[in-house]
This record gives sequence, structure tokens and C-alpha cells, in this order.
Amino acid sequence: MKLKEKTVSFMINGVNLKINIDDYILNALKEDITSDDVTTNAVMPHAKLGHVDLICKQDGIICGLEVFKRTFKLLDSNSKFITKYHDGDKIKAGDYIGEVIGDIRVLLSGERVALNYLQRMSGIATYTHESVEVLKGFKTKLLDTRKTTPNNRIFEKYAVKVGGGTNHRYNLSDGILIKDNHIGAAGSITKAIEMARDYAPFVRKIEVEVENLEQVKEALEAKADIIMLDNMNNQMMKEAVALIGNKAQSECSGNVTKERLLEIAEIGVDFISSGAITYAAPILDFSMKNLKPY
Repeated sequence: MKLKEKTVSFMINGVNLKINIDDYILNALKEDITSDDVTTNAVMPHAKLGHVDLICKQDGIICGLEVFKRTFKLLDSNSKFITKYHDGDKIKAGDYIGEVIGDIRVLLSGERVALNYLQRMSGIATYTHESVEVLKGFKTKLLDTRKTTPNNRIFEKYAVKVGGGTNHRYNLSDGILIKDNHIGAAGSITKAIEMARDYAPFVRKIEVEVENLEQVKEALEAKADIIMLDNMNNQMMKEAVALIGNKAQSECSGNVTKERLLEIAEIGVDFISSGAITYAAPILDFSMKNLKPY
């Protein structure tokens, strides 16, 4: 089976991803099929119509169904994926998710890449959902970060949204976040904020990362819009939130695990940013079984 290069932009679950995701899927397929699928070509030398079941093996939140389907479509536009489920639905171990229909060679060659996307995205959506559930009843919103798998950010940040989380900036062009090395380059928090305000449009919020209470005070004096409390212990964070009051929004980051979410939310921060919801989420296991010719 050789790849048919075709790229189109499309919507996932009503959300405009604004990036042609076909290129990403094609690159994943090329990684898995450098020239041809020698095993499949050996046992299935000619086209033959078949079907295979998609089965869930763990409880969780499903995500990535359109990406799963698109993987087979890029190999053969006549492929079909029939399912009653939608991204964000709760699923149980043993659930029959749907059926992929098409050339058996395509079903075999696309299986691993399609499952990799579905498992990874569903794992992130599930982990995010579990984390958001911890924050129920609090004003605190859970944010993702840029700690994503290279070339998979669009899929992982989408999965966070499906799981009920909130996206922080998508990339470096998407927002101003002054971190410790930016402060070092500018000379001070005050100078960095002044330079950012002069450079950026007035509608852009300016966020600055701080590590102690003195930096919190400096960020407030420089009129930062959002103050990120980085790697602070709970006591210092409480003092920082009290200092900030309603003069800026507060965000906690650094060593944020699912186990710490409740105690951080109780402190009263507006946002918690967690890289763990993308980089530490385990996959949600699925399997393609019962492949048969028609």
C-alpha cells in the first residue's frame, strides 16, 4: 500500500482547527510506511473489500474520531468509518465504538497510526476531564501549556478542550508571557512589561511569571494583567493571591499534578496551568478486531 497524497482542511466536532491537519497525518503515515507495507502486500496482494471493529478497552472520554477516520481516508478516499459516538462522549471498557469499511490493505496499513491518534487524544481528554472534575465548585480554570509532543500540539490541545479544559496560548505568536529568561534579557520585570506594552497591540494582555513576593509587588506596580505564580509553595501562594487581590488575575504553574489541584484551587487562584494534562496523560486503550472480508 502506497500513500496517496491529498490535503484538505476540515472541522473537528465543529471546532475550526485553522491548520491543515492532513499534513500531520500524512507525515505520521510516512513514518510508518516509508515505501510500502511489506507484510500486508505479502498476504493481500490485491484489493479486497473488508471491515473491522473498533473496540474500547478502558473507561474514559473518547476523542479523535475524525482524525481516526481521516487516516484511512487519506490512504483511500473510499474508506468509511461508521460510529454513533462523538468526541467528548463517555465510554466503557468493552464498548463497540464502530466499524471501519474499506480495502483490507488500507485497514491493515492504517491501523497503527489511526489508533495512535485515537488513543493519545482520548487519553488526554480523559485525564483532563478527571482533573476538571476535581475543580468543580471553584472559580479556578484548568489551562494546558506548550509542553506538547512536537508536531502534535493541535491534536493535544484539541483533546484538552474536549476533556473540559481551557487552552492557554497555542504558540509564541498567540500571547505575551514574560518568563524568567525574558526578565533576565530585559533587565527587570518592570522593564520587560514596559517593552512588551510598547511592542504589543493594546488589546493584548501581558502575563508575567514571578517566583517570590517581591516580584509579585513589582509586577503589580508595572500593571501586569496576569501574574503567574511559578513553583511557589502553598503558603507563599496564599500571600501572593492576597497581594494581587483584584488588581490582576492570578495563575499557578509548576509541579501541578492532579493530586495537588484541590489544595491549589482552595487558595483562590484564577487559573492553574498544567503541562501534565498533555505530557503525563496515559493513553486510553482501543483495539481493531475481527477483520473480515465481505
